[in-house]
Amino acid sequence: MKKQTFFTYSFGCRVNQAEKEVIDREMQNNGFSLKKQSPNISIINTCAITHKAEREAKQLIYRLKRENPNGQIVITGCSATYWKKNDLLKNLPIDLVVDNINKEFLVKLIQNRLSGQASSNLGGQNKIGMDKYLNSGRALIKIQDGCQRFCSYCIVPYLRSNPKSEKIKNLELRIKNLGKEINEIIFTAINTEAFGFDTGEKLITLIDQTIEATKIPRISFGSIHPWSINDEFLNYYKKILPLKRLVNFFHVPIQSGSNKILNLMKRGYTQEKMLEKLNKLHKINPLVLIATDVIVGFLDETDRDFQETYDFLEKSPISKFHIFRFSKRDNTSAHYMKKNFKEPSVAVKFKRSKILADLGKKKYEMFLKKNIGRTSTILFLNTEVDGYREALLDNQLPIYIKINKPIQPARLHVAKILEYKKGRLFGKLL
Repeated sequence: MKKQTFFTYSFGCRVNQAEKEVIDREMQNNGFSLKKQSPNISIINTCAITHKAEREAKQLIYRLKRENPNGQIVITGCSATYWKKNDLLKNLPIDLVVDNINKEFLVKLIQNRLSGQASSNLGGQNKIGMDKYLNSGRALIKIQDGCQRFCSYCIVPYLRSNPKSEKIKNLELRIKNLGKEINEIIFTAINTEAFGFDTGEKLITLIDQTIEATKIPRISFGSIHPWSINDEFLNYYKKILPLKRLVNFFHVPIQSGSNKILNLMKRGYTQEKMLEKLNKLHKINPLVLIATDVIVGFLDETDRDFQETYDFLEKSPISKFHIFRFSKRDNTSAHYMKKNFKEPSVAVKFKRSKILADLGKKKYEMFLKKNIGRTSTILFLNTEVDGYREALLDNQLPIYIKINKPIQPARLHVAKILEYKKGRLFGKLL
């Protein structure tokens, strides 16, 4: 029987990307063949964090059906779950929707309901040649799903349900089975704070066990949430820093620097407390790259509230910003709060996001220059820019190196950072 072909798309967070990798592996291990152009089956892992994410998923669905009318379209993820819950699927040209609760059975559902039997099970681990993480020797490992926080702006807890964690022994086995070509694992979670709520295990134990039981040289997090950055974690980070196994990059989604807005968002911390934690982290390692998410234009955000966020970001050791303009999601607390709180205009949101983007660009450039002159282990990526090969430093900063001989991607080397020019760091191998 001719092989059924497929291709998978993913929107949103790294948890979605990790789920995509699992889907890709399972599809190939069950006899499906990867094909980007006009596959039999297109799988879309959707995101619902903003209206823009929903819109982009719908645009992709319509485009795929237009370009490949005979292909079948499967949707899953948060938007798919939301659309199914609210009976919003009628006009979408899809063949199968798999909500988040049933996502683990997606491949089996495809086999049973769409494709019939694919070719015989191939067994073993198949390499996915088009995946940007696997091609660079990195693998995303989903450690946790769901959230108990119910921040007022966020729809995710309604679509991913209560926290669910993978047991450390299962994660350890998965990491050991990744293969020798993997040199970095990236732990992803909807909320790292909730890891182990249902299993009685701890995030620090997961890191410790991974260091003890595996030979993976680089361990990192897609995001680590503000509630996970406590004194216990900071002391542990200081303790293991000399091992050089944990990547010195922490994406901490703080969302605002205004205590009033943080309270309206139901974040459960103050900007003073967060600044104290981040300063401690920076004191332990001044070359740690700290990134964050910021929402501008939340309900009742005044010019003064925005200025407080600006001042917080300016004086904090955060060097990289991801900026989002507030988008009301149905059924969240913010959806009901809008009756009592005014939402800033679209123009105001654009203006504020531009101001923060300019600050972020300035702070990121300063941090890049701070790295000049030092040496670092690097992980080569499978990308080349203007004759330079791209690699990642031990804090996930990109560096560009002129290579005169073939260099295999996904291998660790040591490099010296020589200069900063045109927004990039350049170096040489040692």
